[in-house]
Amino acid sequence: MSLVKEFTKGIWKENAVFKLLLGMCPLLAVTTSAENGLGMGAASTFVLVCSNVVVAILRKLIPPKVRIPAFIIIIATFVTVVQLCMEAWVYGLYQSLGIFIPLIVVNCLILGRAEAFASKRPVIDAAVDGLGMGLGFTLALFILGAVREVFGSGAILGFNLFGASYQPILLMILPPGAFITLGLLLALMSRMSQKS
Repeated sequence: MSLVKEFTKGIWKENAVFKLLLGMCPLLAVTTSAENGLGMGAASTFVLVCSNVVVAILRKLIPPKVRIPAFIIIIATFVTVVQLCMEAWVYGLYQSLGIFIPLIVVNCLILGRAEAFASKRPVIDAAVDGLGMGLGFTLALFILGAVREVFGSGAILGFNLFGASYQPILLMILPPGAFITLGLLLALMSRMSQKS
């Protein structure tokens, strides 16, 4: 498979959220705004790419019996790096994402890509796969966060779209709004897939 196909499959054909339904916990919990979606997506993408590369490098050295614990340690290392960097440089976002940053360690998307792909492929393939899957995950987080933010507050990324007279739909920034929006987006993506 070419590197271009490896990269693009994670964005649409095998999108972690819209096609594989992976990573639902951070998706539903932190996407009250587009900024939160981008922040969590960037953090997850960094961890995914770095852990895929390290797993691919060490794939022949890790004994099969300790494969999963070794992957978790590798992933946890990069999550710690992300957490400390976010705390140092983007503290507001760090506070918004809260406990969901350390929970990246157990994100089934990241562990699944390490197990199913990076542990069986060369480093370049693993890096490209991680980047494509991460960008697809980020795109899904951003879209869900943007829709919820626009309807829930009338703004996106700090820009007011509808003026002071807009009556926000409070439900959209509450937990049920995440489920409703995700359901509608999944229906839309399914419809788009059927047409193509």
